[in-house]
Amino acid sequence: MKPAAFDYKRARTLPEAAEFLAAGNGDAKILAGGQSLAPMLHLRLARPHILIDIKRAEGLRELMGDDKVMSIGAGWTHAEIEDGTFEDSTRGLMPYVARGIAYRAVRNRGTIGGSLSHADPAADWISTTAALGATLVSQGADGRKHRLSADTFLEGAFQTRLGANEVLIAIEAPRLSDKAGWGYYKICRKSGEFATAIGVAIFDPKSGLSRVLAGATDGPPVLLPETAKVLIDKGASVAGDSVEAEIASVLLGHDAAARQLHATAVRRALDMLAVNSDR
Repeated sequence: MKPAAFDYKRARTLPEAAEFLAAGNGDAKILAGGQSLAPMLHLRLARPHILIDIKRAEGLRELMGDDKVMSIGAGWTHAEIEDGTFEDSTRGLMPYVARGIAYRAVRNRGTIGGSLSHADPAADWISTTAALGATLVSQGADGRKHRLSADTFLEGAFQTRLGANEVLIAIEAPRLSDKAGWGYYKICRKSGEFATAIGVAIFDPKSGLSRVLAGATDGPPVLLPETAKVLIDKGASVAGDSVEAEIASVLLGHDAAARQLHATAVRRALDMLAVNSDR
């Protein structure tokens, strides 16, 4: 099958991309790496009248940081994150996650910003950025930047809090200390596929950061604050005992089999954290 007809626009700058979006009046799509959008175009699941290519737009590959946060431009590819092309503020978490996305040909072109904006609930970066407590930065045609919490960025499947004419430009990830530990586990039918369940656990004793999350829930990822509190007080092995009950309370709309998959993913993430740290 071939895509429906569309007008192609190549944006040179981010404000120009936002202007193209506004001109599309809700019937335009941003093309970054194209690894999720292109198949949808071919299957005619997406039929935009305007396709806006931002691959070479200025301002999408900037890197900035201080002692607390690392800002990563949305145009960096999964492969570049996997390969450690730039400094990793997450002590190995983001390269580990990138390594498990699809296969290398996809990772060579797919971008972190494109994945987040596409907003598939099963995508790795949706869960990872939420678990980190990252901030997502967007920009409109007027040049103003808006900061959105990754916790609440996803409103539903393929729906985000991005404004109609805004482009995601950067991800602000917190710096984890040398004492931090993390675990990431996803359940999928074969390596590289989108997950049916994701578990993430992060604990940094220096900053007090403790976050446990269940992702790939068919909607926004879900934080597990009670399990995170047990992680602080008693460690990862004990925290695993509270996962199933909390999953049952926050995923009420899921059947028992789905809740069990998510509980398993989170427990295995906690097991991984326990192995890689003193928690």
